[in-house]
Amino acid sequence: MSRTDPDPDSGRSVPRRLRDHIGVVGLVYLGACAALLVWALVVTAVDSSGESMAGVIPVLATAPAGLVFLVLPGGKVMFIAAIALGAGINAAIIGWCTRTLRRGGRMK
Repeated sequence: MSRTDPDPDSGRSVPRRLRDHIGVVGLVYLGACAALLVWALVVTAVDSSGESMAGVIPVLATAPAGLVFLVLPGGKVMFIAAIALGAGINAAIIGWCTRTLRRGGRMK
């Protein structure tokens, strides 16, 4: 990779780029949100009474960004999109915070 390459991330794999941008803590958060979403969908599908409140847990895990997208009209697809977007936004914020805290008082 030369210094004149406009995209320094072009040679890296997607997991490597994700780790570089949102950090390990952000990846753990994304994994936890994905696991909670899958759990909520499975519990809701298995529940025969139709009164499952399992969907509340992933919404709370992705708050406040997940709550903003949740108010948009739609059904299950919008619920999944709200959780995914909320988790992505929160992971980006977590990555920014971890980079800033690791840097400490030093400026780049």
